[in-house]
Amino acid sequence: MFTLADASQGTPAAGGGLWELFMQSFDAFTILLLLGSVVGVAMVFLCLFEVRERNIVPREESNRLKDLARAGRWEDLRTAAAGSDTMLARVVLAAAETSMRRNTGEAAAIAIRDAAELTASEESARWFRKIDMLNVIGNLGPLVGLAGTVWGMILAFTSLGASGGQAGPADLSLGISKALFHTLLGLVLAIPCLFAYGLYRGVVDRLCTRAIVASGEIVEEVAARVKTK
Repeated sequence: MFTLADASQGTPAAGGGLWELFMQSFDAFTILLLLGSVVGVAMVFLCLFEVRERNIVPREESNRLKDLARAGRWEDLRTAAAGSDTMLARVVLAAAETSMRRNTGEAAAIAIRDAAELTASEESARWFRKIDMLNVIGNLGPLVGLAGTVWGMILAFTSLGASGGQAGPADLSLGISKALFHTLLGLVLAIPCLFAYGLYRGVVDRLCTRAIVASGEIVEEVAARVKTK
């Protein structure tokens, strides 16, 4: 961490550029912010490949499962759902397996709906958890940066006191600017992460809603046939 003692030893002025300011402000807080940036970038690309329609509610799979349910081909429906890892397939699989374990009648239909609803809730939470890390990083980034700034300000004013107040305004302003650089790093980390989180949250919400609607149609078909047997 930069101190006023460094300034008295000929530390370059802040006009040397952001990279020089970054190198002179390098400390544990900077390392934490850099690690957060690496994790944030990794999460953005991970969500880019995972948060897609084909992984939550594929159109072809939805149509195929609906056709199997309308035809009453329960074993084929269960097999098709078991062979997929999408949210739609998992909800339908829960309903299909419940229908095979339960007897016919109103109680069986209720059990099928309850199993599907519980699985749909779990799956929605699972997909939202995939993007939660972006929200965590986006909220922690400014706090870590602020902590680094406070620590730098403490060192700067401590050095000023130790020098007997002999340090000039230029020396003090240089120390403060390097302390404030941590806040800048925190904001640079937080803004893209929170922006990406907002985008992905909207996509997850839209796709999960579509998956719930599509699976609900299939589950109702299964429940209706079980109820009337």
